[in-house]
Amino acid sequence: MKILNLTKNSKIYTSNVFLVLGSHNAIEDTNTLVDVGRDPAVIDKINNASTGVGKKRVGQVILTHSHYDHSTLLPIIREVFNPVVYAFSPFFEGADHILKNGDHLKLGDSIFEIIYTPGHSNDSICLYSEKKGILFAGDTQLRIRTADVTYEENYIKAVSEISRRDIRSIYFGHGPDMHSNCNEMIHESLKNIRSPLEKEQKLIKSLDKLAFGEFGNPAIFAK
Repeated sequence: MKILNLTKNSKIYTSNVFLVLGSHNAIEDTNTLVDVGRDPAVIDKINNASTGVGKKRVGQVILTHSHYDHSTLLPIIREVFNPVVYAFSPFFEGADHILKNGDHLKLGDSIFEIIYTPGHSNDSICLYSEKKGILFAGDTQLRIRTADVTYEENYIKAVSEISRRDIRSIYFGHGPDMHSNCNEMIHESLKNIRSPLEKEQKLIKSLDKLAFGEFGNPAIFAK
């Protein structure tokens, strides 16, 4: 698999845009854009990339979510390359197919699992290749360094689900990639995410003991 960041040196604000190709540009590989960003310079970069013969330069687009910095260029990408477009939100204009949690798609020469990760937005997803140990994270927050913020239950479940995967490389929606200690980072983040909830649960148990006694018998208050 080859992964090219087409907006690494962009001069305007945009998300990362990844062109995913097969290692040998085989005819059966699916040339894929993960997000499209908002920098028109990616058009020339796609046209100048070695994407193989006998197939579309961009066969499909997968949006990690619909925020403008990840999706603005989609109409131009559609016009130039005519790809199939996948998104999680059923309300996103321009999507050909609506994704569901647990779906699988071929990117380049590898199969990726769709993991629904609400939190940053209601339509956020990550894409994970078990074979390659690669995660496209979009803007899903995976670096949590403090334990003093309360998070939504569905987001905690999503990060917990990701923590069960063997992840060796993470490609973020913004900033540089990560190619070492990915599992350790995610498990530490999950610990920090759960910490406020665990403290709250301990406090509730302590208050219950004070109110009802150690054995949970409220009869003492009936006298």
